[in-house]
Amino acid sequence: MIANSRQEAPANTPTHRHGFSVIKICLAIAIVAISVALFLPATRNVRPALYRSQCMNNLKQIGLALHNYHDEYQAFPPAYTVDADGKPLHSWRTLILPYMEQKALYDKIDLTKPWDDPANAEVFKLNNIEAYRCPSELGPATHTTYLAVVTSNSCLRPGGSARLSDIKDGTSNTLMVIEVDSEHAVHWMAPNDADESLFLAIGSTSKLVHAGGMHALHADGAVRFLNVGLSAEIRRALISIDGNETLTDY
Repeated sequence: MIANSRQEAPANTPTHRHGFSVIKICLAIAIVAISVALFLPATRNVRPALYRSQCMNNLKQIGLALHNYHDEYQAFPPAYTVDADGKPLHSWRTLILPYMEQKALYDKIDLTKPWDDPANAEVFKLNNIEAYRCPSELGPATHTTYLAVVTSNSCLRPGGSARLSDIKDGTSNTLMVIEVDSEHAVHWMAPNDADESLFLAIGSTSKLVHAGGMHALHADGAVRFLNVGLSAEIRRALISIDGNETLTDY
């Protein structure tokens, strides 16, 4: 009688296979965990750069709107409009709304009454103008850190207007709008901006929206990142339209 040559599988074979599967699962989990750990620092580094890029695009859009306003009226808008008594009514940010694809919003505003008058309450509460808000800014959604530098000899002036032809220092060497620190953010409708002292005071201890400096819109429409260590002399030269200063690279 011939013996059966088939051998029965060892009783513990399923246990070995189960153990091997557990090891593979543990290895897969470890690989995923390492991948996530490596990816997170990269994500943290990419986000500030992305926000800076978006912020620059916001200011470029504002610059284009200011130039389109100039094309129509042959001058830049005033820093703010005033009533018969000289009281500020509306900001330049309101005046350029039609050139920011916000004509419908602009038409809802009563320009004969102050920006914070009850007649303008509906628009006052809105916070959907993305171009007026840096994505890194964590303050109130209705506020902006994009302020004009307003002096008696700047591009945007109180109750007055300047033309491109008035900028004798060169449009690439003259600022129109800067990005201030969070503490000086204002409601986007408010006829409030930066003056020379505020521009000069922004430094390393300021609560800057971006590390190391601030974006600035020049009169030629270009946006540059100004280092926080920029000297007071250069800053004064940048906000003057005809000071005859000589500026080297900054």
